[in-house]
Amino acid sequence: MCTAVEWWERHQVVLYLAAIAVGAVVGLLVPAVADPLESAINPVLGLLLYATFLGVPFTAIGRAFTDWRFLGVVLVLNFVVVPVVVFGLSRAVAADQAVLVGVLFVLLTPCVDYVIVFTGLAGGARARLLAATPLLMLLQIVLLPVYLWLMAGAEVVGAFDPHPFVEAFLLLIVLPLVLAAATQLLAKRFRAGRAIEGVVLAAMVPLMMLTLAVVIGSQVFGVSSALAQLLIAVPVFVVFVLIVAPLGALLGSAARLDVPSRRAATFSGVTRNSLVVLPLALALPASFALTPLVVVTQTLVELVAMVVMVAGVPRLIRPRISTAENV
Repeated sequence: MCTAVEWWERHQVVLYLAAIAVGAVVGLLVPAVADPLESAINPVLGLLLYATFLGVPFTAIGRAFTDWRFLGVVLVLNFVVVPVVVFGLSRAVAADQAVLVGVLFVLLTPCVDYVIVFTGLAGGARARLLAATPLLMLLQIVLLPVYLWLMAGAEVVGAFDPHPFVEAFLLLIVLPLVLAAATQLLAKRFRAGRAIEGVVLAAMVPLMMLTLAVVIGSQVFGVSSALAQLLIAVPVFVVFVLIVAPLGALLGSAARLDVPSRRAATFSGVTRNSLVVLPLALALPASFALTPLVVVTQTLVELVAMVVMVAGVPRLIRPRISTAENV
């Protein structure tokens, strides 16, 4: 098993791209798989996050709560800098209200789930980002209606429902976190606990591949069916990544964060909460039928961007001298 684990960790970026390609091909050739795969997203993502949390010592999470400088950078980036960027970029699609609302929904909400996985893969401070998730979730629930009112008008605000945010936080953060903590305690006392811990941690790369394939396979056909209308949003999502990634790195550098924290801040700024806001988009009136597909389009763009960033961010944000990386 060790040889297999070493192999797929060494080739993880290529494997993730292959998983995206497989998901896209299956989703396009067999549209009937979309619904079953969509139902599998949360269970698969929850399992991936359980594995991710299992690899984070819980003492490190406790220490991360006291790192106010990192928390300040992440909050300023996501709730001050990003909204300004989003407002500017969203003017390019302002003529189509359904597209505009989709762009705003997804780009104004920072990710709180698989961003932790990608951050860890790039050598970022997973524990610190995990500690920031309650604040990120709470603030986006409070501020999203305000941003929507300012950028899209009062009509959209009436459809805002915080329940999907709360449900996602409980199912995708709290539950996997509790299970991971229980597994760590078992691993300290029992051989079976150590065996479970070892198997799950060794399966991180296959779990990420499965998640990518499931998400892409479940959504790609719906996007392809309205591709002509959705193409206008794709440059917005690509440019968002190209702008926010360096801004996150610069803000982290200005705050004198260490290398793992700068990487984590960069991923937090770029990665959006698409899987959580999708139910919000689906709940909108019929005149916004295109909005959920806009959200899904961002997911497809982002997943490719994440795989590229896993390879690129460690090369761009690196220590000037050889130092021990923080977890």
